[in-house]
Amino acid sequence: MDGNNVNPAGGCPVMHGSNTTVDRKVTEWWPRSLNLDILHQHGARNNPMDADYNHREAVKALDFNAVRADVHALMTDSQEWWPADWGHYGGLFIRLAWHSAGSYRLGDGRGGAGSGNIRFAPLNSWPDNASLDKARRLLWPIKKKYGNALSWADLIVLSGTVAYESMGLETFGFGFGREDIWGPEIDINWGNDPVLMAPTEERVTDIEDANSMYNPLAASHMGLIYVNPEGVNGNPDPALTAKYVRMTFARMAMNDEETAALTVGGHTVGKCHGIEGEIGGSPEEATLGDAGLGWSNSSFTGFANTASTSGLEGAWTTNPTQWDNGYLELLLNHEWEIKKSRAGAFQWEPVNLPDELKVPDASDPSIKHNPIMTDADMAMKVDPIYREIVERFYKDPAYLAETFSRAWFKLTHRDMGPKVNYYGPHVPAEDLIWQDPVPAGNTDYDVAAVKEKIANSGLSAADMLTTAWDSARTYRGSDKRGGANGARIRLAPQKDWAGNEPDRLARVLDVLGPIADATGASLADVIVLAGNVALEQAIKAGGYAVEVPFAKGRGDATAEQTDADSFDDLEPVADGFRNWMKEGVSVRSEELLLDRAQLLGLTGPEITVLVGGMRVLGTNYGGSKHGVFTDRVGALTNDFFVNLTDMAYTWHALDDNGNYEMRDRKSGAVKWTATSADLVFGSNSILRAYAEVYAQDDNGEKFVRDFVAAWTKVMNADRFDLAA
Repeated sequence: MDGNNVNPAGGCPVMHGSNTTVDRKVTEWWPRSLNLDILHQHGARNNPMDADYNHREAVKALDFNAVRADVHALMTDSQEWWPADWGHYGGLFIRLAWHSAGSYRLGDGRGGAGSGNIRFAPLNSWPDNASLDKARRLLWPIKKKYGNALSWADLIVLSGTVAYESMGLETFGFGFGREDIWGPEIDINWGNDPVLMAPTEERVTDIEDANSMYNPLAASHMGLIYVNPEGVNGNPDPALTAKYVRMTFARMAMNDEETAALTVGGHTVGKCHGIEGEIGGSPEEATLGDAGLGWSNSSFTGFANTASTSGLEGAWTTNPTQWDNGYLELLLNHEWEIKKSRAGAFQWEPVNLPDELKVPDASDPSIKHNPIMTDADMAMKVDPIYREIVERFYKDPAYLAETFSRAWFKLTHRDMGPKVNYYGPHVPAEDLIWQDPVPAGNTDYDVAAVKEKIANSGLSAADMLTTAWDSARTYRGSDKRGGANGARIRLAPQKDWAGNEPDRLARVLDVLGPIADATGASLADVIVLAGNVALEQAIKAGGYAVEVPFAKGRGDATAEQTDADSFDDLEPVADGFRNWMKEGVSVRSEELLLDRAQLLGLTGPEITVLVGGMRVLGTNYGGSKHGVFTDRVGALTNDFFVNLTDMAYTWHALDDNGNYEMRDRKSGAVKWTATSADLVFGSNSILRAYAEVYAQDDNGEKFVRDFVAAWTKVMNADRFDLAA
């Protein structure tokens, strides 16, 4: 299977196993049942905030400097119940922020620090996140003090950033504005591994080829953020580990220099923890008496040196609570050999290191220990590309600090979307290409005049609707990328995507571009407005009078403002709304339709009304007639649902690729053709319930109103300025 967004081994990118019943799950009884729960996972019923609560408005009133000061003070306020290593919590909070952000993957934009998801399963109980539950409890008094305006998502990332500042690094900046979720993200497929820490072979086709890992996965094992610190499958081999480090960071859009900087800077401070003794289960396995904390430690005595997390034991540098060049001095200038920690984990330790370079014990400074390196650290020394980069960092510590601080900012802000979503006095003024910057759009133009030019342009309604849709459908709520704003559909790589019908797209843009130039409107606005003009025509043809809202102000991004390589992952391999699948994709089209709908932030009724409307409007890819259950193509009517639910027709599979015929029950004559993405709205019990609503005689106008609302939602999905 080709395509960037689909897991070729695990199949569906949508997680199964929900639609909960009394004692079992519908999808356990009937595995082919389409699970719609991901569309409604973060609904109003789960949200404890008031219905009119607006986090964007609340965060503006936050005392940003006071919050930072309190977090800074916490760094050295060692708590008896969970004491700080060397009296400084910096390493712990850096790990918390890092592991919160590190779950992000470019393939589908899911994961990351932007929602506070590390508070919930499975992330809160992954082996890689052992004891980070303690870090969150240490932060609770600050969260309690500042309340709603300070989200957990912001506080977690801020704690790591302030930790670096506390230990001497000048950070690049920080933006508030992340909004918390209130339950697990069931939309994320973390892999189909049978158990946590299953062998890497469960997620690659070739263990020697890290790039054979199934997209969008990036970590080498279920339960890890990145790679196994002991080596691939727990076998030390820095050269092989380097391949996995490169792959996993590339899938976060990090280049080799950023990857090396993050590895060096991340391990310049803090330590690993591993002790002999029995370690209890994760927070999700813990008893009520554990008060939500996991990984109980029978050997813990109240001293920092008796804590346990990864099983590796030791610090990377001689001075683990200060930002310096000690990591590279030790890594590059000394020989290292494989040892085992007191907990039995593989780690690298220096050969014959002088005592003055050894590390003071985390609780008793009179005791000295060898520093340690993980297999990923040794990869920086063994891999020739990484080696050249880290040697440059070693010779120029200021360059390392700058590169790391920028990479850290990118790591912790990547899924916040454009800079309009950042708040606070420490937001960097610089526009960064990975933020997908879009210039402010002009609003000083006559919308009616633009609409008149569009209407007289000679473009068909289908051309206008499909271009507007293709421009907007790229939006991903997971990391707030894509969308119509910026008109990047006219730029590489989007203009050449197969799903955008490049020849048709170029022809339409050749007409709309001059209209934008002549009227002062952005091309982004003109594209969306053209879709609205066509929609208004279709509404009138259907016999209704419903206004289609429009908000001007989109801008046009330039090629220089577009991180073209990272946009490759936004390319659709299917679009059920336009009844299209890329050749070679074996996942069911209705499952990919559901995945796209969730990324667009659509509900079950919205996905239903959009598909039904798009079919009768004639917007199918390549003009296909599949699912066009109407004799009035181009008029916005509820004919799709009326005919889909009509028992006068029977459905017949044509092949194993999801293609069907609808035949007249009496004569057997073929009336229409369809795909599974059409017929699922008549076969899935939940979707059929929605379809029946829109098929009713009294809901023709409701269908039109609901379609317009859902269409406008998609067109405005990336208009963060409208939500401010």
